[in-house]
Amino acid sequence: MTNKTNLKNCTLKELENYLESLGEKKFRAKQIYQWIYRGVCSFQDMTDLSKGLREKLEESATIECLELLQVQHSKTDETKKYLFGLQDGNKIESVFMKYKFGNSICLSSQAGCRMGCEFCASTIGGLKRNLTAGEIMDQILCVQRDTGEKISHIVVMGTGEPFDNYENLSKFIYLVNSKEGLNIGMRNITVSTCGILPKIADFAADFPQVNLAISLHAPNDEIRNQTMPVNKTYNTSMLLEACRDYTKKTGRRVTFEYALVSGVNDQSKHAEELAKMLKGMLCHVNLIPLNNVQETGLKGSSRKEAQLFKDRLEQLGIPTTVRRELGSDINAACGQLRLTNSEDSL
Repeated sequence: MTNKTNLKNCTLKELENYLESLGEKKFRAKQIYQWIYRGVCSFQDMTDLSKGLREKLEESATIECLELLQVQHSKTDETKKYLFGLQDGNKIESVFMKYKFGNSICLSSQAGCRMGCEFCASTIGGLKRNLTAGEIMDQILCVQRDTGEKISHIVVMGTGEPFDNYENLSKFIYLVNSKEGLNIGMRNITVSTCGILPKIADFAADFPQVNLAISLHAPNDEIRNQTMPVNKTYNTSMLLEACRDYTKKTGRRVTFEYALVSGVNDQSKHAEELAKMLKGMLCHVNLIPLNNVQETGLKGSSRKEAQLFKDRLEQLGIPTTVRRELGSDINAACGQLRLTNSEDSL
């Protein structure tokens, strides 16, 4: 790691202030900002800056770029899964997905995770550290550079709990939404949380246009306590009340992510419990047939079982979709590529 200022973490205003501290005109900040968001990783490539300014920047600043370690290409669709190396040797993952509405990316917000969800590979080995705003954003720049395609939609649902890294997540959203940066609309960004209640309230106030997804995965406290330790602090009643407050403040619906685990939460009785729990809420359920992760010992439900669960929820008045299966042949579960790549990253 370096003590130099990483300009990739800077807003345009912060970059202007930094340049003025070097005795430079602040208009240079916009030039540098544009180079950064084109994916440039070296000051020497910023050809419209003077040699003197580039040398000055080399002495005191850096543009940290993720190291591309591995790319997996799906044989069934155009999904790509990326393994990136951080400056300190930790590893993170991102997933590039193509949809009719545009290209989407699933981003990591932490190296590892401390939430302990039973079905998730991301949490195996615990939390290593939070990602900076620049490291979250650089996943987009690296994937755009590799694919040659623009990304228009973002889901922060990869490795880590975004609300456990709220300060850096917030700065990332501002950076990626900036007109001088990637200019990705707030409504094209979705953030997923397992249910850290105080931050749901903050999120409603700070980002009322950004989509909220809740990793619910259970129709009652008994199952959720067994599979998601966060429920012992913030149970389902508290979580749903926080979600109701969120929809009142923002007028936006909440998406409930529900990973179907065979024999655990995928029976018709579970669908009926879930429907009763969510009745009257401005919400949508996104069913996820769980990717099998050997280390967890859990098995995902079949697509047929997912469809039956969906049908039952819709009969009971809950809008539901089954997540399109993308990249099922490329270690698609969160944290799975990181696990299989190197044990020393755990």
